[in-house]
Amino acid sequence: MNEHRNHAVVAVIGNPVSNNGKGAKVDKRVMDLLVSRSEVHGFDVTDLTGGTLEESLGNLENAKGTYDYLIVVGGDGMVSLGVNAVADSGVPLGIVGVGSGNDFARGLELPVNRIETAVEGIVGAIVCGSHMDIDMGHVTSLGGAIPDGAASNDAVSNGIASNGIASNGIVPNGESESTDRRFAGMLSCGIDASINDRANHSNLPGGSFRYFAAVLMELMHMKRYGYHVVITDEHGDVEERDIVTPLLTVANSRHIGGGIELSPYSSFEDGLLDMVWMERVPTLPEIAKALRHAYDGKVLACDFLAWRRVRSVSITRAEEGDEPPVLMADGESVGMLPVHVEAAGRTLRVLVPPAVVDWHRRERGEEQLLHAIERDGRDPVTGSFLR
Repeated sequence: MNEHRNHAVVAVIGNPVSNNGKGAKVDKRVMDLLVSRSEVHGFDVTDLTGGTLEESLGNLENAKGTYDYLIVVGGDGMVSLGVNAVADSGVPLGIVGVGSGNDFARGLELPVNRIETAVEGIVGAIVCGSHMDIDMGHVTSLGGAIPDGAASNDAVSNGIASNGIASNGIVPNGESESTDRRFAGMLSCGIDASINDRANHSNLPGGSFRYFAAVLMELMHMKRYGYHVVITDEHGDVEERDIVTPLLTVANSRHIGGGIELSPYSSFEDGLLDMVWMERVPTLPEIAKALRHAYDGKVLACDFLAWRRVRSVSITRAEEGDEPPVLMADGESVGMLPVHVEAAGRTLRVLVPPAVVDWHRRERGEEQLLHAIERDGRDPVTGSFLR
């Protein structure tokens, strides 16, 4: 907190053009709630949300160094904006999760689509000084650049991009920008990215339903993408291999697609990422089993899925397999292969109420995650099945 100011400054940024313009009403409701609480608790509130993409991004850029907390209002696209704005700064990020997916908020056990509850939790965390310092993923280009016309998530395509760059990676003067992004949730590299893109462009109602419908459509037209990966595991050992697979994800958080637990062993505080991929194309009964376990944390009990904990992974194109699609980080396009992905331990400070902090220590600790891994029949070191 800046000691030269009389009061802490809470900055708020939302996406006014999201959800066919309803985002502006949500932003106003959040501002009204925060202003009313500020009078009691002695902090100042400033609204950085503009009426256009350019205005909002300009406000955020111009406000650097002037606020003590940043509150983002929206879904995972807005979280991506906030993550890239405050990464490594120590400025706490508050999240009012009112988007179509809200997967990062779900992973943190924060309220989803409950504005008043979310704001009360944020204010309580500010007053109590309650937060979590959590891991992020960091994806950078290995000589690649983000292509023109890359798809983006709904928050970005409605006028908000992260870190001041347009959703297709093109900076305002028209020069291409290499990938250099932090992500809070997942980097999707295969069918998971194609599903995300299809869901973003769907006209179906409801984020979870759009995603589930996109899963079914993509499974019917499954490709086998070719990747060459160089993995550094949690012990510093290096493994190099080709993977030809429909799915490859590098995860920091558990959820994707409005609540699907694709990476149920992920922890925000272990300094590691989780790589999940398909070892082989599943049969229809195996797909049905995976869909049954998509929301109960047991999907990695399916033996056609592989899992490894990693400190970093470099991903390039393999000679075999189909050309991988545009990569998506937190549902937002970040370009094409080749990329390097690395765990950035405890580099994001998030406002979390004390009760939620206690829940994470109690339910998502190392012992609890080890129990889940062993329950599913996997070796916690190699990721292989023991049976």
